[in-house]
Amino acid sequence: MRSKEKWKNDKRAVNAILGTMQEDKHVQEMKKYIQHGTVSTYEHCVNVAKLSYHLNKKLHLKADEQVLVKGAMLHDFYLYDWHYEGDGSHHLHGFSHPKRASENAKELLHVEPEIQQVIESHMWPLTLKTIPKSREAWLVCMADKLVSTRETILNRRKKDVD
Repeated sequence: MRSKEKWKNDKRAVNAILGTMQEDKHVQEMKKYIQHGTVSTYEHCVNVAKLSYHLNKKLHLKADEQVLVKGAMLHDFYLYDWHYEGDGSHHLHGFSHPKRASENAKELLHVEPEIQQVIESHMWPLTLKTIPKSREAWLVCMADKLVSTRETILNRRKKDVD
């Protein structure tokens, strides 16, 4: 199977796992917030979910796909704009947003503790005490860093061209 077809199949599988979660009004709210450059938090989380799923399959890691994909989709479910908060309450965003995202996921979407742990540990090693404790959490942690780097570099290139 060609690479493009594999990615297309991965996208379908991720969408099937997420199901109606993607249409939830709170999840949709992530589209209002920018994550990296021009990439919304929603788009970033979808990218992390797809890459996490793809790496799990390609590397034969046998992670729980439900926990993996849902944790990836909700890893930045903090629901605020950390770039423009005028009161300075988000200046430690990198350290605090995993806990906020996990609390939102628990309260608004009633996710399982395994998914909460994926969300809470995705910023390791920045959040030194919150080490990923599962295969799923490690995959999301790594995929987030890869996707974030790619999104940031692509946006810088776009600015350089403009």
